[in-house]
Formats: sequence, C-alpha cells, structure tokens
Amino acid sequence: MSQPLSGIIPPLVTPLRDRDTLDHAGLERLIEHLISGGVSGLFILGTTGEGPSLSYRLRRELIEKTCLLTKGRVPVLVGITDTSFTESVNLARFSAEAGATHVVLAPPYYFPAAPPELLEYVQDLVTEMPLPLFLYNMPGLTKVSFEIELVRRALDMPGICGVKDSSCDMIYFHRLLEVAKQRPDWSVLVGPEELTAEAVLLGGHGGINGGANLHPKLYVEMYQAAAAQDLKRTRELHSQIMQLAGAIYTVGKHKSAIIKGIKCALSLRGICEDHMAEPFHRFRDAEREMIRERLTALALL
Repeated sequence: MSQPLSGIIPPLVTPLRDRDTLDHAGLERLIEHLISGGVSGLFILGTTGEGPSLSYRLRRELIEKTCLLTKGRVPVLVGITDTSFTESVNLARFSAEAGATHVVLAPPYYFPAAPPELLEYVQDLVTEMPLPLFLYNMPGLTKVSFEIELVRRALDMPGICGVKDSSCDMIYFHRLLEVAKQRPDWSVLVGPEELTAEAVLLGGHGGINGGANLHPKLYVEMYQAAAAQDLKRTRELHSQIMQLAGAIYTVGKHKSAIIKGIKCALSLRGICEDHMAEPFHRFRDAEREMIRERLTALALL
C-alpha cells in the first residue's frame, strides 16, 4: 500500500435477530446508509460489533455478507482478535477469500502477554496474514497495550499497515504519530469520537467512531474540516458530535450502554434490529423511550 487509509471508517454494529441470527435486511440497510454517508471504509467484528461475543459461524456469515453487499465500493476491515492464535489466522484467511481488504488485531485477552511475548506473537502472526494488518490498541478491554517500542518494531514488518488507538491516552497517540512518520504508508486512526477532531488536527488519519453508525455524514464532514485545518468548522461539527454522544451514550447504567444506545437508535430509525449478543440484552421500554426523545431533539428521528 502506497497511501495510508484515511477518513471515517465506522465500526459497524452487528445487526441481530436473536443472539445468533444475523439480521440480513438490516445489515444491507446499514451498509447502504453508511456508504451513502460518505464513509471511507467499514470495520466489522470490532468492539462496537460485539465481535468476541459472536459464534465463529456467525462471524464468517457476517464477513461473507458484508463483503458481498459492499461490492468493493469501500475497503472492508475485519476484526480477528481471539484468544487462539490459530483462530485469528483462520478468520484472516476466510476474510481474504471473502473479499475483505484488511484485518484488525487487538492483543489476545484473558492471559496477559508481557511486552516481549506480545512482540513475538505479532511477529509470528504477521507472517501468516494474507491481508494488511492493523494493530488495535484497546487496553481498557484487553488489559494489555501495544507499547510504543513494539510499534517501533512493527515498522519493520511490511504486513502491518497502521494502528487503531482506543486507549483515550493522547500522550500515547502523539507518540504514535511521531513513530508512524517513518512509514508514510501507515495509518494512525483513533477510536473515541470525542478525540477524533483533535487527533486529525494533529496529523492523525481519521476515526473509527461508533457514532458514525447513526450519522455518518456528520462524522465525515468533521473529518474533512479537521483534515483541511478549518478550525472554525471543526469546532462546530465536533460540538455536534459531542451532543450526539452525550445524548445516546448516557442512557443506561452500565458500560454496555454505548453499544445498546447505538443499536436502539438504529432500530428506532428503521435501519436494523437492536438485539444484542449475550451476555447483554437490548434496552427495555423506558430506556428506548429516552433514546427516542433524544433522537427527536437531535433531529435524527
């Protein structure tokens, strides 16, 4: 790859009809909603997509169906994070055969790998990858971080094409940008939408933002303004994104409320079903009504 991947690449929710049945019609509507909103790619089987909670059968079905529906219009990134090295490799190979363009890997969870062990893991894995690989730094869930020294070593691995950082640590993000200057083909993308404007203004390549499932055009326009260093417009659009996040992500008491809120909002907009994979369940009537009221106030319903 000669050019880094950039722009807004939504981490798709996984539309479900029950805990293990894909909502095919909803997936198609969601993909068309996002592509028509101007996004630069689609990322499936990430955190927002409840990837680790889905059966291997359903993961493969989602990959196959997403690639089929996307029809090569934008890149398709697939999360392959797993506690099993072999299952990550298997899913990457399946993704390549289905037509995906990239794979995304967070550190294996449950057993916390020390930095030297994680480096060896990445070195071993990248040799098995049929597609360009993004490192996904998500220490809040994996309890392990891709430390800067490991990222420096990854610069020498041609199969790695960049980093998605969801640490919420802007000092770490600044250091990523400095390291990535050595590889002009590398992308440095940020997860939290509340930090995307700042990240892009500072030289980041874009955002993998959950809220873009709901209002892709808003996130795309904010990215474009920040990439153009249009500070006034960036501030205006960032403020709107903060309003959306503040309205939707604060319904419910638990950490799962963010994904529940996005799915509930998409359901109310008629885009896809809002069933969740276990151990979670969709919002009940009281929370659903709160989301309805807030979407109406945001002029999204």
